[in-house]
Amino acid sequence: MSTAATAIPVRRELGEDARPIATWLFAVAALVALMVVIGGLTRLTESGLSMVEWKPITGWLPPLSEAAWMAEFEKYKQFPEYQKVNIGMTLEGFQNIYWLEYIHRLLGRIIGLAFAIPMIVFWIRGRIPAGMKRHLIAMFLLGGAQGALGWFMVQSGLVDHPDVSHYRLTAHLGLALLIFAYLLWGGLSLSRQGGMTHWRGGGLAAVLAVVVFLQILSGGLVAGMNAGLAHNTWPLMDGQFIPDGLLIMQPWWHNFFENAMTVQFQHRMGAYLVTILAVVTAFALKGKAPVGLRHALLTMVLIQVALGIFTLLHHVPIALGTLHQAGAVAVLSIAVALWHDRSVRVSR
Repeated sequence: MSTAATAIPVRRELGEDARPIATWLFAVAALVALMVVIGGLTRLTESGLSMVEWKPITGWLPPLSEAAWMAEFEKYKQFPEYQKVNIGMTLEGFQNIYWLEYIHRLLGRIIGLAFAIPMIVFWIRGRIPAGMKRHLIAMFLLGGAQGALGWFMVQSGLVDHPDVSHYRLTAHLGLALLIFAYLLWGGLSLSRQGGMTHWRGGGLAAVLAVVVFLQILSGGLVAGMNAGLAHNTWPLMDGQFIPDGLLIMQPWWHNFFENAMTVQFQHRMGAYLVTILAVVTAFALKGKAPVGLRHALLTMVLIQVALGIFTLLHHVPIALGTLHQAGAVAVLSIAVALWHDRSVRVSR
């Protein structure tokens, strides 16, 4: 490896302060990544509308008695998902979908504490670099906004149509990914420079990270519209590479958000774009970025493409769909790490 691709030392004037804060941010980022995967699993199992109330302060405990379970079940029966989809569901069936949504919300609360408590401790002890404080506050506020956005999403499925808005679902996913990337960037910055690295430079690596992010949002639309449950062939759709019916809605731009065929098609094309861009980026950064990151990028993108294809061909089974969501987070993390590496070198 060339000298340009060797590790950049951490700034020593911050000594021991930067490392524990970086470790903390990496740990919270890992929890957010887990939250994204569990959120995908919640969607795949259609468990997200089982809890019909939002109790951000008092909702820590699940029902602890049969009477409490029956009370929750009776609340659920008042809403369209039970009345139109799950009519006749047993209490046991309700408990099966309730537990996953409960775990999802509980993890959100745990993440809030895992971020807030260490931040307060570090702040009181004066161990946070001055330039990081505003970023930590921004991360905390974004986390609170994510909880509110999650309930805003759930509310859309508690009306006449027993399914959440695919726009709100995609927004909820997108904000989670932004928080994840922000935490990861902060941890990388502290571990490599002892302070926040500016979002500048990056070149192809920056473009790749943005395209990967947009591709995951495209996947959110696919999931929100159940667009992966039709046209389950590859590489052709309805026997064509570019199928008929992509622009049947008027105005034409509605197709990219409301036409299930078009939404799936653009996700397919996005996967090809990410693959090509990843290969170009990996080769363009030969000798200019850590070889491990470049190899990880190519490997993970290929795995993710394979997961996407098998998920589609098998009509989106829960296991494959969940792995595909996890793979998306993995690809994004590698892309962000590459972007950060390029930004550090540009700023030297």
